[in-house]
Amino acid sequence: MNKGIFQTKLRTGDEVIVISGKDVGKKGTLREILKSKNKGIVTGINMVKKHTKPNPEMGITGGVVEQEAAMSLSNLAIWNPKKKSKDKIAYSTSKEGKKIRLYKSDGAEIK
Repeated sequence: MNKGIFQTKLRTGDEVIVISGKDVGKKGTLREILKSKNKGIVTGINMVKKHTKPNPEMGITGGVVEQEAAMSLSNLAIWNPKKKSKDKIAYSTSKEGKKIRLYKSDGAEIK
């Protein structure tokens, strides 16, 4: 396996759609990117049950907690709200010389 930091065009806060896996077709916001593992955490997607032990000192009650698990970035694509479909990311430079991200299908800037 390749060890190191993986490169991705996605950023935290992007609206993404799942294109592969058990949650295919679901949309959510990319909450966190784990570059070393090439994975990301999307709000409300890939929910797993985690069993926690009670810790009275920290005020944690034990039980089963549902939380999001990391999923591979290759299973995610950016969501284009105008086209209402998944899209790819292109880069361009603005008039001020800044690098901006664009939707590849219609050339609109990604906010």
